Amino acid sequence: QVQLVESGGGLVQAGGSLRLSCAASGSISIIKDMGWYRQAPGKQREMIAVVTSGGNTNYADSVKGRFTISRDNGRNTVALQMNSLTPEDTAVYCCYGREYGFSPRVYWGQGTQVTVSS
Repeated sequence: QVQLVESGGGLVQAGGSLRLSCAASGSISIIKDMGWYRQAPGKQREMIAVVTSGGNTNYADSVKGRFTISRDNGRNTVALQMNSLTPEDTAVYCCYGREYGFSPRVYWGQGTQVTVSS
């Protein structure tokens, strides 16, 4: 079992930056990928960034060049640095961790609200 707790959300003006952090606890060794989803009101959930245990990263086109995901395996944390924020980035951001294996379980954090004002 793995528990994920996010922090760092809040209100920021357009053009500003925020840094989200996700701390993992429990059976950390079973986690291969960690990343972030977001969901805005009335929109589908969107995968925005993922980092593997080996450090490979992938981003949604909507955030490429503005967001950076990083992982600290020693501290069991994953962070999302968000720059050049726009009101379209307003959403609930959720951290997730995906197990190794053929039928991997996915663990979710509780989510943190990010609001970008114009």
